[in-house]
Amino acid sequence: MAKNLEQRIDSLGMQDKIFRVLVPKEKKIKIKGGKRYIVEDKVYPGYVLVEMIVTDDSWYVVRNTPNVTGFIGSGTTPTPISDEEITILMQRMGVEEPKYKIELKVGDHVKITDGPFKDFDGKVAEIDEKRGKIKVLVTMFGRETPVELDFLQVKKV
Repeated sequence: MAKNLEQRIDSLGMQDKIFRVLVPKEKKIKIKGGKRYIVEDKVYPGYVLVEMIVTDDSWYVVRNTPNVTGFIGSGTTPTPISDEEITILMQRMGVEEPKYKIELKVGDHVKITDGPFKDFDGKVAEIDEKRGKIKVLVTMFGRETPVELDFLQVKKV
């Protein structure tokens, strides 16, 4: 949809009224098949932000772009978002490496959700926030064995 809009802006000569078309995306860490991947997810799936001066002509171009189905706002014109919201969104998009959000502490009981120790229960022994890794003590054969896992491979019990 963003590409369609950008093409229409160029072909109809609206660069002086429609300045920027933005699809907000952020980087996230996902684990699939035991491997860690960094993927770009849309912050607001299905939405495109448009920086523009709202005139009848510019509004017509945006409103009649293929795949544009509606707008946020009341009545017939869109509602602008504040500069503060745009600044926060741009900062969120500008992060090069996704940050690890480890909401566990040493001693917490966890269930392993992925990898070779899936469905095992254990207790958090160490947390390495820089690498996004945790050491979990898993009971195997009557002894506690330390297992290093990615923080996405466990959930708090």
